[in-house]
Amino acid sequence: MRRRTLVQILGAVSLWAGLGFAADAHAVEVIKIGTLAPAASPWGQVFKVWAKAVSEKSSGQLELQFFFNGQQGDEAAMVAKIKSGQLDGAAVTAVGLSKIYKPILALQIPGLFTSWAKLDAARDAMKAEFEKGTKDAGFSLLGWGDVGTVHILSKGIKVKLPDDLKGQKPFLWRDDAIQPVLYQTIGGISPVPLNVPEVLPNLNTGAINIVMAPSLGAEQLQWSSKLDTIVADNQSMAIGAVVCSAKRINALPADLLSILTDTGKVAANALTKRIRNEDDAAFNRLKGKMTVITLSSDEKAKWDALFKQLRQRLSQGTFSPELISKLEGLAK
Repeated sequence: MRRRTLVQILGAVSLWAGLGFAADAHAVEVIKIGTLAPAASPWGQVFKVWAKAVSEKSSGQLELQFFFNGQQGDEAAMVAKIKSGQLDGAAVTAVGLSKIYKPILALQIPGLFTSWAKLDAARDAMKAEFEKGTKDAGFSLLGWGDVGTVHILSKGIKVKLPDDLKGQKPFLWRDDAIQPVLYQTIGGISPVPLNVPEVLPNLNTGAINIVMAPSLGAEQLQWSSKLDTIVADNQSMAIGAVVCSAKRINALPADLLSILTDTGKVAANALTKRIRNEDDAAFNRLKGKMTVITLSSDEKAKWDALFKQLRQRLSQGTFSPELISKLEGLAK
């Protein structure tokens, strides 16, 4: 009796081992993607639809797992985690992209591109170079996206001229290579270096009183609720993209890789259209709640002069003179 029981147990163990081996051979592939966007934001909603489409098209064999609200850290941290294999991908702004291929960030130099039409033309002209740069760095760019038009938002101060920033406490994104040079060019400013998740607490305490951000982003991250003034004239167009480790996704079976890349392009296109519309709507909502500053011709001229100086400084080390010159030509 004992011998029969032992045989049955060994047989069951062998059966489960076989089943386990079969399950491993057809294991579900999970692509882990980080983002600063809240789950309920327009970005989050599109990402959830994308994840559902991937799951359905792959019959559950490929899943996208999103980590919202900066759960994986700020963008530089997410890029570092992708490089180390702790994360498979991320939806990042140009600041995050600059940690992969720095020249992409130049598209967001203040005063350079202030309309989507001009930004689109410049991005299309530079796309091959930028995508090669990301590929050479070991990343696959699944799709470009947009974040919104960048405005100056403040509390208790009207920013009409660059000198109005002197003595104030603007937020400086630690990983942004452009903003430090902007504030140095103006002079007399002590910006507060922060990561994005740290902005809201510092607005709450009054440690910062100025942010430069798209209306939708400021609204979704709850920054706008702590500010009372917005400059109607925008400084730049904030962009982004979804990137993944090339090594990770190229290890996927061909059919799953095709599903990921094909749906990624569709999601990026849908996100671009939606975010532009949502950002416009957010700007109109903020205008109804805040004091709105519309720059005069003379005030615009002062900003244009500053931005010209900024580009000159950025061409002396942050970016190549050739890149700045080329983008200036595309901006005309």
